Amino acid sequence: MNVVLDWLKTIFTSPIVIVFTIAALGYLVGSVQIKGLSLGTSGILLVALVFGHFNLMAPDVLKNIGLICFVTAVGFIAGPTFFRNFKKSAIFYVILGIVIILSGALTCVVSMTLGKIDTDLAVGMMSGALTSTPGLAAAKEATAHYANGGRAAIGYGIAYPFGVVGVVLFVQLIPKLLKIDIEKERERLNALAQASGKATAAKKEYKLLDDFGLLAFAIAAIFGYIIGKITIPLPGGAQFSLGTSGGPLLAGLVMGHFAHIGPVSISVPKKTLDVVRELGLALFLMGAGTEAGAGFVEVLKDQGIALFLWGMAMTLVPMIIGYILAVILVKMDVLSALGSICGGMTSTPALGALMSMAKTESVASAYAATYPLALIMVVLCCQFLPIVFG
Repeated sequence: MNVVLDWLKTIFTSPIVIVFTIAALGYLVGSVQIKGLSLGTSGILLVALVFGHFNLMAPDVLKNIGLICFVTAVGFIAGPTFFRNFKKSAIFYVILGIVIILSGALTCVVSMTLGKIDTDLAVGMMSGALTSTPGLAAAKEATAHYANGGRAAIGYGIAYPFGVVGVVLFVQLIPKLLKIDIEKERERLNALAQASGKATAAKKEYKLLDDFGLLAFAIAAIFGYIIGKITIPLPGGAQFSLGTSGGPLLAGLVMGHFAHIGPVSISVPKKTLDVVRELGLALFLMGAGTEAGAGFVEVLKDQGIALFLWGMAMTLVPMIIGYILAVILVKMDVLSALGSICGGMTSTPALGALMSMAKTESVASAYAATYPLALIMVVLCCQFLPIVFG
């Protein structure tokens, strides 16, 4: 009997079984609709949090591989129209990215002053609320000298789960609450994307390196990873790099924009991008979810529910302010505004949810336009808030 139990334990604690079980249960949870809302692929995060709590972990490498696959695919998808759209609306995207992150930083400051939350915890919570791993790294470095060694990672773990789920629900809930005609908005956005995209009438055929475009995709992922490792010094001794997310996104954008080198195609077929994007998002959520779930309940018990609520505020306030600025003040179309909010919140899962809900990939351009600046801003805020309030 013991032999059978040991065998079953070995099977069901195998990383392979854990990964596919999280995927199966996650998609099952994500398919549940409540009043028209569903988590979609982000259901994997909730299941992964539970698995992580019981120390059933997905392999560490999955998170990075998934993230690289997802953002590289997004880059290829957005590339054909990104640079034209950005040139035309650059100032709006820049302002929106700055406002979203500064709103999160201001909410963080309020949590420190009114909520009496220690700086290291609060800054870690901000990076989690904005789902920014580079921000967490900056926060940990900036608070490492604290007497208790800094607790940025604890704050990140408290705020991260709602940081993911909150943005996913926001991009689906806002159109329903405001009774927005998504089909009409989709037609409007697609018309704008078609007007700014390359003409297809005179499209030339180029030689494919392989039928599925995986060679071009792999090249973009490699160069993107290398670009992400480049470190740029910032004022005040801080450092910045595009990281595992920003580097591949940039590489995908560039290759998706040019599409060919001479007679050779460096583009990737849409069917391949759809599969890789979805698979990458699923893998990323597995790794991130089990990692966050490992100490979530214990931390919440130790630190109290108030910290979780402040983390929710750091997620919700920037999105609400960003939406008001984008749609009401700047008069941006709703789907582009939501795509920009996903980028400003550096939320990979929310972009996936928005694409599924809007049934158009044109929102990826707005995400890609806002994301890089938001990434820089959150790293800067995580570096400098501990200096000011430490």
